[in-house]
Amino acid sequence: MPYLGSEDTVRELRRALSNPNVQSDHLRYRNTILKVIRAMSQGVDVSGLFSEMVKACATVDIVQKKLVYVFLCSYATLNPELSLLVINTLRKDCQDPNPMVRSLALRNMTNLRLPSLVEYVEQPLTAGLRDRAACVRRVAVLGWAKLHNLQPNSEIDAAVVNELYSLLRDPDPVVMVNCLRALEEILKEEGGVAINKPITHHLLNRLKECDVWGQCEMLRILQRYRPQSEDELFDILSLLDASLVSPHPQVMAATLSLFLSLCSSLPAVSLAALERVRGPLLAACGSVSREMRFTALCHIQLLLRSVPGLMGAHYKRFFCGYAEPAYIKQRKMQVLVELVNDENVAMLLDELKGYCTDVNTDTAQAAISAIGRIGRSHSDRCLEILTGLLALKQEHITSAVVQTMCDLVWVCPQYSNTVCSALEGCEETLQDSQGRQALLWLLGVYGEQVSGAPYTLEVFIDGVRSEASLGVKMELLTTTMRLFVCRPAETQDMLGRLLHYCIEEETDMCVHDQALLYYHLLHCGIEETRKVLQGRRSDPSLGVLIGRPAEPISQWACSFNTLEALKQCSIETESASRGSPEHFTCDPKSNPDLSVTINCSQAEKVYSGAENIEVEEDYVCLKEWVLSTAVPHCSTQSLQAAMQLVNIQTLAFTPPHTLPWRVYLYTHTQHEPSGNTPHCTLILGELLYTGEASQRTVVNKGMCEGDLLRKEGGEKEVKVTLIQQPRDDKALKGFLSILTTVLYTLSSEKN
Repeated sequence: MPYLGSEDTVRELRRALSNPNVQSDHLRYRNTILKVIRAMSQGVDVSGLFSEMVKACATVDIVQKKLVYVFLCSYATLNPELSLLVINTLRKDCQDPNPMVRSLALRNMTNLRLPSLVEYVEQPLTAGLRDRAACVRRVAVLGWAKLHNLQPNSEIDAAVVNELYSLLRDPDPVVMVNCLRALEEILKEEGGVAINKPITHHLLNRLKECDVWGQCEMLRILQRYRPQSEDELFDILSLLDASLVSPHPQVMAATLSLFLSLCSSLPAVSLAALERVRGPLLAACGSVSREMRFTALCHIQLLLRSVPGLMGAHYKRFFCGYAEPAYIKQRKMQVLVELVNDENVAMLLDELKGYCTDVNTDTAQAAISAIGRIGRSHSDRCLEILTGLLALKQEHITSAVVQTMCDLVWVCPQYSNTVCSALEGCEETLQDSQGRQALLWLLGVYGEQVSGAPYTLEVFIDGVRSEASLGVKMELLTTTMRLFVCRPAETQDMLGRLLHYCIEEETDMCVHDQALLYYHLLHCGIEETRKVLQGRRSDPSLGVLIGRPAEPISQWACSFNTLEALKQCSIETESASRGSPEHFTCDPKSNPDLSVTINCSQAEKVYSGAENIEVEEDYVCLKEWVLSTAVPHCSTQSLQAAMQLVNIQTLAFTPPHTLPWRVYLYTHTQHEPSGNTPHCTLILGELLYTGEASQRTVVNKGMCEGDLLRKEGGEKEVKVTLIQQPRDDKALKGFLSILTTVLYTLSSEKN
């Protein structure tokens, strides 16, 4: 066919389809129809040929039927009246002796998606459920699901539902799986297909007959069933044992998810199941598919939260390959950090050191950050590596190293001398704002240990007019003030120039107001200025929160084999602000269901003992007393940082050692209760400590087992008042348990 415009093309095709000579030659007629389909796939509007194509479907050639049906299903919604002409042909084909023709007719009859044709489709679909050919039954079962989606408000006949339930015992495994999927769609408002003991054991016994997709679908639906006895539970687990080590990662993940769901009250069995899947997960990490490797790594991170040593002997399997994409390398490095111990730390650090010079800057910075996290427990070797990387004089490497050192000395202040000695000359290489903020913070806090700090600071002050970063300007003000307190003779002149510029010339109100605040602070005297600026240089208590112990499996079991595992952050909680650890900021996103990060049994114990629960129409108020008297004496930085690590924001608080001591805080959660629309709730809280003894029942934490116990009062405690709107018991339980854990941690650290 020559190159023609769309109108000429349609006119030429219509002429060919209507030509009796072409119609009499089956091969030429089929080729003409093929040209119509080709033009349709190229974006040409061939809907004007609908009537000619309707005539072409009356043929015994099955290839021609398939081509015509593709066209008719694409343009049926544009020609609903003419589509009625196809029904007779389709109904006639449903009675054809060839099962392929029958299944093809049923499939395309439901693919027309026209509500006006529903009454003509129901009878062939009902007959198709009883067809002797399995391929016809497969199509008929899915056809009822399509029919329900076409008219979701209409009710499917109960006889059809019973017929679908009976087909769960169909000898063809594909028909059985299709029935499960169809019943899930049809009975969605009723909670899906009803799973009882006979159906459960029937599906488990036929699990091996299904393909990978069918096995995953069956295992997902079986999570609704709860065994009636322990003997039945172990019978089910025995049937699932072979699938737990399946060579297909999808089946293995679905089986383990079902295992964890059934064994939620048997932690020993769950741990044994995690040991069994170690081999398949490691095999998935070496898959050819990049997506499969990334998914396996994300799920391994979930497992390491409960069994940190699960992959310890296989740490070399997580070494990065040269050709691997950056997102897989970064995920592998996160896993390697969790596998560090005294035996392999030297080899892991040597491996991570090699990644620090990767051509991909994100990978290099992730490797440096990983070395910094390992440095919290193996500092000497890590500091040696980080210091050596500074000698490379690479912009992105220097920036990442300075930020990592900044975080390291905040948690481990004993290494400040080593860090300060390595900072000489770094300002010449740093170009990005986060790296310069980190360097300025180190100069401000440890300025008396860095001999060239005033000269480095003068370079920043001389270029403040061309500085584009707001964060760098504000950090520069704070650093210059701190350095002036400890080294006034060297910094007095440059501080005056900086304050003059920020107050008189700076257009940004944040920088202007901060400079004005410091100017008035200087008028109060050097001692008052020192009290305000010379705060804590580090917060070792964060080490208690960062090195969290093994979590119960129940905390993450619901996320396993879901997209939630891929969306969760890395297993090590990082500071959201890399520039300055003091200015601990959190991304103001909703915390996706706080209760998934705590032990559910502990949450029940805390919440069940809460007193004075007031439930109103649109909110709930809860009051609790916690034995944690050392918390009011913690610094405000420690309290704020600890709260923000668990995504609790502080609104206001009174200074330490002040009575009555109050802290106001809030958080908001978002989760999907049953897979439907997300549910959001806001929680406001007040911590009150008056210093007076109370006779109320308080919550205490056992020193041996770590359980939350209750004992009679008579001691001083912190009163916790929570207001939630709208009511969400699950989120409130989680918030109360997390808050209690943080208070106990801070109290024990202070003591």
